[in-house]
Amino acid sequence: MSDTPFGFGLPPEEPEDGDNGKKKGGQGGSQGPADPFGFGGGSGGVDNPFAALFGGMGGPGGEMNPGDLGAAFQKLGQMLSYEGGPVNWDMAKDIARQTVAQGAEDGSKDASLSPGERSAVEEAVRLADLWLDGVTSLPSGSGSVVAWSRAEWVEETLPVWKDLVNPLAERVGAAMGDVLPGEMQAMAGPLLGMMRSMGGAMFGTQIGQALGVLAGEVVGSTDIGLPLGPAGKAALLPGNIATFGEGLGVPEEEVRLYLALREAAHQRLFAHVPWLRSHLFGAVEGYARGIKVDTTKLEDVVGQIDPQHPEELQNALQQGMFQPEDTPEQKAALARLETALALVEGWVDAVVHAAAKPHLPSSDKLRETLRRRRASGGPAEQTFSTLIGLQLRPRRLRDASRLWASLTDARGLEGRDGLWEHPDMLPTAADLDDPDGFVHHEQADFSELDKMLGEAASGGKPDLDKPAREGDGPEGTSGESKGDGDR
Repeated sequence: MSDTPFGFGLPPEEPEDGDNGKKKGGQGGSQGPADPFGFGGGSGGVDNPFAALFGGMGGPGGEMNPGDLGAAFQKLGQMLSYEGGPVNWDMAKDIARQTVAQGAEDGSKDASLSPGERSAVEEAVRLADLWLDGVTSLPSGSGSVVAWSRAEWVEETLPVWKDLVNPLAERVGAAMGDVLPGEMQAMAGPLLGMMRSMGGAMFGTQIGQALGVLAGEVVGSTDIGLPLGPAGKAALLPGNIATFGEGLGVPEEEVRLYLALREAAHQRLFAHVPWLRSHLFGAVEGYARGIKVDTTKLEDVVGQIDPQHPEELQNALQQGMFQPEDTPEQKAALARLETALALVEGWVDAVVHAAAKPHLPSSDKLRETLRRRRASGGPAEQTFSTLIGLQLRPRRLRDASRLWASLTDARGLEGRDGLWEHPDMLPTAADLDDPDGFVHHEQADFSELDKMLGEAASGGKPDLDKPAREGDGPEGTSGESKGDGDR
């Protein structure tokens, strides 16, 4: 799976690791991205959109009969005639399902779930919710519990992936036409139309491949800290849970219960913090709005490409015609998203640890296994970076977990979980660097302000003659209230 967003590579002077300047995937640091859309020998076996289309056709020796050839050209025609959004999601779904059918990298295959597997998942989540009741003030958010196969995970999470990926794909796709003067757009109209169709196929191919690979690794619906499944539906993947537990020396029941605790904890948070989803997705959209693409080559390329030879377009794309550029807007949105995701994952880590410790002998081992999975660039970080161009810094996860644990000791469950009532009450990135300072800092009390706003909205008048609390400002809010940057 490609480690770069939409296959875009970092500049040569910024190798992704320190191993002799080599990039992930074996490319040397002295070369630009040879394949900006990530079609170079992906782990899912999809090297380009055409291979994805024709994959699985033909006999054991690779020969293709006339029927298969006709079907291949029909699919090719559908790809070139695509007139939808920036991502060909039908193609993405087909390729994801095809990748799942081929099996995971560890050789495991997808399979229909037995009634016993579904029952075990339901029992694990129900028990996990009982344990969580004692360590958080947030009530259960799991209205229903389901067990998914890998193919079902693809189907159920695809709508959310569309919400995440479309804003970025739209911005990148718009760059193909934005930089051209009006007269050139008129002249290049047919070519730009073909480029949009090809672009939709290229995005669809990479996204489908990435989701297909991820489906073989995730254990639930919240592995990346975002609610990927339907609201209120806790989901686990029994087949992947069994693979995750291999070699740990931990009974499968304990593994399943620990992962059920994580899934149920995520569900509580997203169910009872109504602003959280829009806050996270808004940061992704803010990142997308800040994208600027270096398209200085586009004008020359358009004049040189023969519309009768579309392969020239793909060659141009493979030479790095588009390069993303960091902007202040992107950096600010990235910082907001990284902090928010770290707070979500840190809260879940702290709550699950408190719930599991008295019941699961291997809870510490399982906790550390998951932390190392994140720190080593596990499937969550890799796919999130691949599809959206953003990456959660694992260091922030540990910092956030320590902060939430300290808040529990200092303020109790109600005081800790009450911070989720309003985004301005949450710790900032600076607070993660100084958790003690935040834990012992007196938080703003929004209750009086919320009461006044509620009375005003309902037509009532706030009681302005009522004496303010000691320390309150003139408007009834705490005089100690400060913005995020003043903490």
